[in-house]
Amino acid sequence: MSKVLIVHAHPEPKSLTTALKNLAVETLTGQGHAVQVSDLYAANWKAVADRGDFFEQAQPDRLSYVAESRHAFATGTQTPDVEAEQQKLLWADAVLLSFPMWWFGMPAILKGWVDRVFAYGFAYGVGAHGGERWGDRYGEGTLSGRCAMLSVTIGGRAPHYGERGVNGRLDDLLWPIQHGMLFYPGMEIMPPFAVYQSDRLTDAEWPAIAEAYKRRIVGLFSDRPIAYSTQNGGHYDGQQVLKPGLGAGASGTRIHLVQPGDPTEILYNANPAAREMETGSIP
Repeated sequence: MSKVLIVHAHPEPKSLTTALKNLAVETLTGQGHAVQVSDLYAANWKAVADRGDFFEQAQPDRLSYVAESRHAFATGTQTPDVEAEQQKLLWADAVLLSFPMWWFGMPAILKGWVDRVFAYGFAYGVGAHGGERWGDRYGEGTLSGRCAMLSVTIGGRAPHYGERGVNGRLDDLLWPIQHGMLFYPGMEIMPPFAVYQSDRLTDAEWPAIAEAYKRRIVGLFSDRPIAYSTQNGGHYDGQQVLKPGLGAGASGTRIHLVQPGDPTEILYNANPAAREMETGSIP
């Protein structure tokens, strides 16, 4: 069976977000999977990226967080909390981010987890740069071979996040997280699980939500991931611009999805069986 890391970011243990996290743990362990939970509020996670993240600074006169992150990772001098979360990510076959949408994004404590844990040399700055290749990212990287999924509770109504909704499409709002934070270091991204009007959910509505979430958790290793185009898979030119003819008929961030009939359509994205053979992760 597989190993799953749940990174949970909600301050209230009795919240709907926490109930979904608990349901994920119950469902996954019931299937025989191993589960670790990083409960950021319960752990009083340090969200601010600052000088305190480095025991020794390579450039003590002026803080360059990128340079110091690179130095700390390379020299094994990261803080224990950061290194522990990195080891959990390397241990995991799948990662679930569990959080409420606050001001169109993730809570600050979860963003701080990404800021500090996704260090230079660990999640970015990986791979050789040369010619048309800009390192190992967007489909490649340290965390390749893993899948990730967002579990998001939202106060607004579903139509507000639809094609013409006033808040914008949910996929566009989650683009910085799904594509920019998780696909960037190589993870496959499963479609998100969202609960709308979460602060108005009644007891009578909970069973249907729970059942829908269970189905998504059960399908975590078999459902088809979002078909993002890969940086080094022939979709982009030497300036990392999508090649002519790709993304036809789409607009916005959707042009970066592999479209049916694209000449560089990848079997890996189009055929779940190919994904199973490559990762060996489907139970």
